[in-house]
Amino acid sequence: MNIKTTTVTLTAVLAALVVVFDYAMKFSGFKIPFPWLPVLKFDFTGVPIVLSLLILGFVPGAFASSVAFLAIAVRSPDLIGASMKALAEFSTILGMFAGLVWLEKKPRLAKLASFALGCLARVAVMALANLAVLPIQGMPFNAVIAISPLVAVFNLFHALISIFGGYLLYEALRRRVPSLILKEEANRNP
Repeated sequence: MNIKTTTVTLTAVLAALVVVFDYAMKFSGFKIPFPWLPVLKFDFTGVPIVLSLLILGFVPGAFASSVAFLAIAVRSPDLIGASMKALAEFSTILGMFAGLVWLEKKPRLAKLASFALGCLARVAVMALANLAVLPIQGMPFNAVIAISPLVAVFNLFHALISIFGGYLLYEALRRRVPSLILKEEANRNP
């Protein structure tokens, strides 16, 4: 298989994992409620999205986050919820990508920057999205402002789960299947 075929194949596999995780967590009831605002729930759909960014690059990561939108939209008529989930995951990898590119010559700092910027981007983007979307859905603006700190903490923890899980799997693959990662790094950074 050449690099482009490998990229397409791995992108499809990781995007399929997003769908599997979404459906498994939704229908098993395994989503973990956020203690201070139980309507928000933690899941692991962001892990394969982050992994696709780390192995394959930004475009496959963005594709995987769009698959999250499609998976949720197919199983549920809630297009706003699907859009918010996809936006949350996309903003996480966008921030991570910025950190990785910004400090690409210093890998340890780039990893730290990807954690920090991934979390910061998700928290900031979702705060603005909630300020725009929740009042349209009927929640009073003052209530949106009141829950914003809790939503920010939730998004911070959720980003950390996705990023940490993605890096954990990436490092395991890098150690066990280095040829796969090296090919993809060459493809990602020509």
